[in-house]
Amino acid sequence: MRMKMCSIHVTDPATAHAFYTGTLGFETLMAMPEHNLFIIKDPGADDSSVGLLLEPSDNPIGADYMNAVHDAGMPAIVFGVPDVQAEYERLVAAGVRFTGEPAENPYGITAVFEDGCGNLVQLHQD
Repeated sequence: MRMKMCSIHVTDPATAHAFYTGTLGFETLMAMPEHNLFIIKDPGADDSSVGLLLEPSDNPIGADYMNAVHDAGMPAIVFGVPDVQAEYERLVAAGVRFTGEPAENPYGITAVFEDGCGNLVQLHQD
């Protein structure tokens, strides 16, 4: 058994796809705009890698969940990076809004930003 796909609820999958690929640097695994279906993958990963479905939050349950997680200040997903400070600086220069500067805590160095599609996303230093 292996992980095939996971999802994150977003307010607009096409906008999320543009942000996650254009700004964050992920790659498209599948894009079917006519079906509002967008799946991304890690840069350089092959097509058998884990996909991240940018799930439309048009279902009231999904929207309620997405909003509750955001309102609680909880990241919806965590992405690993080799250098949080460098990634923070790159993304700030690209206009990404962070909730604060990178910080070290008992579980590592992290920083949290808004994805513009209803979620907080945490960077964690590998």
